[in-house]
Formats: sequence, structure tokens, C-alpha cells
Amino acid sequence: MMSRYDAAGIEAEFEPGSRGRVLRNRCGISGIRAMQFAESLALEAVEEVLLTRFAAGHRFTADDVRLVHRLWLGDIYQWAGEYRNVNIAKGGFMFAAAQQLPRLMDEFEARFLCPLTPCAGMGEAALVAALARTHAELVIIHPFREGNGRCARLLAWLMALQAGLPPLDFSPLQGHGKRHYIAAIHAAFLGNYEPMETMLSRVVRRTLRAYAPKSVR
Repeated sequence: MMSRYDAAGIEAEFEPGSRGRVLRNRCGISGIRAMQFAESLALEAVEEVLLTRFAAGHRFTADDVRLVHRLWLGDIYQWAGEYRNVNIAKGGFMFAAAQQLPRLMDEFEARFLCPLTPCAGMGEAALVAALARTHAELVIIHPFREGNGRCARLLAWLMALQAGLPPLDFSPLQGHGKRHYIAAIHAAFLGNYEPMETMLSRVVRRTLRAYAPKSVR
């Protein structure tokens, strides 16, 4: 779990019996693997809901990001879809201070979501650039208590659907690719989106290969 600073309220509480490893939840789940399974099932379910939620011409907003998070985790966590009230860090990297989140998400909407969506009609290069910037910036802000990376992937998935792509395969960001993905996040924090573009280009191309007719692979 992430390190916690100035933690108070429901977001800082852990499920009884979890030995401080699972956040308090609506389901009474106290085991890490059981929680991972519950979140994964909820993620699969929300993908079905989101397929018809946003039109190809929809311009995403910060409120849409909150909605996606709430639809995914609302049955598990009381605070789903709400900006966190605790400061958090991971791997020595401190994410944005909680009190700055409303302002930062408004800026995220104005600087990235508004000019980069909708993605309908985008070519591959333009789409990859849009995905890289929105994904990296949302992860850097880390607006929620839990599930930020997966929420950012859901947003990228929705943006790619607008551009006419099939559901994205994010496996290049996992396993051996995770180290490069984390390095890409750190590079984006310094204003360099090229490593993230490289990572998400792999995601897009792997997705397209997987859905291409066998005769043209």
C-alpha cells in the first residue's frame, strides 16, 4: 500500500482484520488478494457500462474522470469518485498535495482534456500523443485514494474507442514493461512525454495486431 501522510477520515481507515493492508470498504473485504479480485471484477463490469456511456464526439471533463472512478469502485469504497483528502506517496515519489487537487484537475481539464478530446478522426500518431499526455498527467496528479493508474487506463481506453480502435491491450505496461512505464511517468513529470508515447504506441500497435485479420498479420 502507499505511504500515508496527515491521514484522517474514512480514506485513512483500514478494514478490521486486514492488518493495515486493505482500506476500509463496503464489502468487508480484509484480504489483499480478495480485494484485488473484487476490484478486477468491478473493472470488467464497468467496461461494459462505459462502452455506451460516452459518444465518439464527447469532450471529456474532470467530472467525467470522477464519474468513471465512481462507476468502477462505488460499490467497494465510500469515497469512490471523490478527490482524496490525504497526501500519498509511492516509491519515494510524492503525488500532488490533497488541497491542490480541485485546482489541478481543473487545469488538467483545460490543458489536456479540452484540447485533446474528442479523439474521433485522429490518426495513430496524434492519438498516441493525446493518450500519452492525458494518461501521464492524470497519474502524476493521482486525484483518488486508490485506483488512479487503472482509472487513467480507463480514460485512455475510452479515448481510443472514440478514435475507432478496439479495446486497448495494456499488457506492454505490465511485467517487464512496468519499469519502463514508471520511468515514463517520471519523465513526463519533467515535461518529457516521449517515453510515455513509446509505451502507449506499443499498446496501440499490440491492440491493432491482436484484432487484425489473420491473413494480414
